[in-house]
Amino acid sequence: MKVALFVTCLVDQLRPEVGLATVEVLRRAGCDVSFDPRQTCCGQPAYNTGFRGEARDTVRTTIAALEGAEAVVLPSGSCAAMTRHWPELFDANDPWRARAARVASRCHELSAFLVRELGRTDLGARFAGRVSWHDACHGLRELGLAREPRALLAAVDGLELVEDPESQRCCGFGGAFSVEFPELSVALVDRRLEALAAAGVDAVVSSDVSCLMQLAGRAAHRGLGLRALHLAEVLAGGGA
Repeated sequence: MKVALFVTCLVDQLRPEVGLATVEVLRRAGCDVSFDPRQTCCGQPAYNTGFRGEARDTVRTTIAALEGAEAVVLPSGSCAAMTRHWPELFDANDPWRARAARVASRCHELSAFLVRELGRTDLGARFAGRVSWHDACHGLRELGLAREPRALLAAVDGLELVEDPESQRCCGFGGAFSVEFPELSVALVDRRLEALAAAGVDAVVSSDVSCLMQLAGRAAHRGLGLRALHLAEVLAGGGA
């Protein structure tokens, strides 16, 4: 299958290794991966803060870059969830509304694409250690992702998947939320870190770089030896 990578802003700018790992995983799954450098943002920062016009302008560029793809894969549940809102940015009689809907229908978060579309869980990955999955809010609540990433992690040779009872609790990042309500943000992430420490894991794995930044940054501040890895890094074998 020919697949376009929608790399997302945070991966592109802050964790490019996640983008490279995503390409490796998709190729291992038998996909022909392309990347169009015209792509920019999914529009979520502007959308969530009420700047619909700016979000619409951004989304037009990304839609144009992706609309020729058979499937579009994103290493982010948050950005994948945002694609579902693309059509509503345009008026009913605007041709861009139909274009947005077509591209959005082909967009998939990485774990959902591998499990739901390709029927794959075992990608020949190896990882030595105890890990816990963090259910990023958008992936869990908007896309219904819970079983898929766990199935992929369970198939990794040498990996012990530890279920954390707090796995579905928000990490406190929430985009602008962490800036507007820093005290609440810190309280939320500290609760997550305490649960992870109690679980005795070596690493926390998630599908959103935003959550991983929040968890890793606070863990480092508190002097905790916890690694925060993207699912793609584990599946590519690069996280071992």
